[in-house]
Amino acid sequence: MNRRKLLIFDMDGVLVDVTDSYREAIRETVRQFTGISITHKEIQAAKNRGGSNNDWELSLELIRARGASPSLEEVIAAFQRVYLGEGNTGLISRERWLPREQLLERLALRFHFALFTGRERWEAEFTLSKFAPGIRFDPLVGMEDVEFEKPHPEGLLKILDRLKPEEPFYVGDVMDDCLAAKAASVPFIGVVPQDNPLAVELERLFRAQGARAVVADINELEQVLP
Repeated sequence: MNRRKLLIFDMDGVLVDVTDSYREAIRETVRQFTGISITHKEIQAAKNRGGSNNDWELSLELIRARGASPSLEEVIAAFQRVYLGEGNTGLISRERWLPREQLLERLALRFHFALFTGRERWEAEFTLSKFAPGIRFDPLVGMEDVEFEKPHPEGLLKILDRLKPEEPFYVGDVMDDCLAAKAASVPFIGVVPQDNPLAVELERLFRAQGARAVVADINELEQVLP
């Protein structure tokens, strides 16, 4: 493993398909407080805008825009009931691991891995232990490990300061990932699935911010890495 080369991954939408978990939890939380069913396209539009990395806060924003006024604490409680359920049997159980077999094992021969996610750290560790117990991401920087969430680059800067790589890359799927990478001067690789309802717009936004490459799937990563 070459510690001079570093791959920093975001988790949601990059390593894990969260269409039926986090994104659906946003929709269900909004519906509970407003009675209104929002679309995935509306959620993606907020993600493309940036400043919406925290799904609890985004849910509150979408709820208030539709006339209800719960507290953030009430929204978090409702969201977590839907997302986690009893004993992690909620929407979290619908998540799907995206890397195909041996992809990460091959990349690990060339790169050191780290993870910078907006999830709570225990959720990230739970998901990794479920899907990729043999793959090491070190360090793993989660929500509680930073004072400022993405698009602030704090999490990336913590990783860079610890590892001091010569050639880092950050792989993400939303504008806040891209903006954090740009602020940290880390080359960014954007993931834009073809079924993203605003895929054309998101790819354009990534490229406008100087993305090194844009792929439709993490399994195309080897094609764009040096």
